[in-house]
Amino acid sequence: MFPLADLTDLVDYWRTEYDWRVFEERLRRIGQFRTTIDGLGIHFLHRRSARADATPLILTHGWPGSIAEFIDVVDELADPTRVDAPAFHVVVPSLPGFGYSDRPETTGWGVERIASAWVELMSRLGYPRFVAHGGDWGGVITTVLGARHPEHVLGIHSTLAQPPPGLTTDGLTEEERRWTEETRDFWAYRSAYAKQQATRPQTIGYALVDSPVGLLSWILDKFAEWTDTQDSPFETMSRDRILDDVTLYWLTRTGASSARIYFESHGGVNAVDPDLLVEVPSAITIYPRDIEKCPRPWAQERYRRIVRWRAADAGGHFPSLEVPDHFVQDLQEGLAAVVAAGPGRP
Repeated sequence: MFPLADLTDLVDYWRTEYDWRVFEERLRRIGQFRTTIDGLGIHFLHRRSARADATPLILTHGWPGSIAEFIDVVDELADPTRVDAPAFHVVVPSLPGFGYSDRPETTGWGVERIASAWVELMSRLGYPRFVAHGGDWGGVITTVLGARHPEHVLGIHSTLAQPPPGLTTDGLTEEERRWTEETRDFWAYRSAYAKQQATRPQTIGYALVDSPVGLLSWILDKFAEWTDTQDSPFETMSRDRILDDVTLYWLTRTGASSARIYFESHGGVNAVDPDLLVEVPSAITIYPRDIEKCPRPWAQERYRRIVRWRAADAGGHFPSLEVPDHFVQDLQEGLAAVVAAGPGRP
């Protein structure tokens, strides 16, 4: 829970000092666009690399994130300062119902449909083959991309490995058992937001589009709880970057529509298939303060070609904001391993 006094101070800063135009200018410099896919307007950032050997990359955010998660890492991924680092043509779409993407007016926009839309988006941009990264819902969508579209996806990098259900802790290390206990504790005692948004998203949605302070507190609670910090998310992230994220939700009135991804994809017909297998090369990184941490033996039951596995020393659920330098290097190295593995067995 974020302390009331600190929330009051942040609201005052948001009201009197925060400058939204700075964020708008960042988006303009990166390059932002819209297209219509399957009847829905999709907003995305697109930063082409100057390097001839660059690989197309799609980055997918989750909730309560947005494209704001990646604006500090796009330039380094596209044109890295290290000459030996891989370069990428970077595409960052806003999920349906988030930010400047349209709000779906019918049901059906679960993770499978979104993954298919991302394939179409990349094809339109001239990228029939690409690599993909995601965390949170972006990690789920990236898993679906790798499993359902191997003819388009060279490989994936994820900070949210999704094991199949029903696995036991037999044979796990002490650390891996602790990971499973922490993940179970999260879903048992700290996931009320997800249950609310998966079952009655419109109920909380009315409040989220009516009150800017209500929206801020709903989202800020997650940044405070899910980051690798002691007392405040501002130990590793700036106030402005968090407010960029919240203000994007507020100005686009997507507090309610963004919650619907839980309704669409938690346990319904659009949930991840329990038997889904990812055969493309995969790189997985586990951050110590993330809300879900999957042991490698569990991950290997779904991701059949893990070519790189890392457990980071620091970072939580938002690594591109918390530890951006490490995140970029890890993503570069992970995707380099994925591309090097190629279509054959590593």
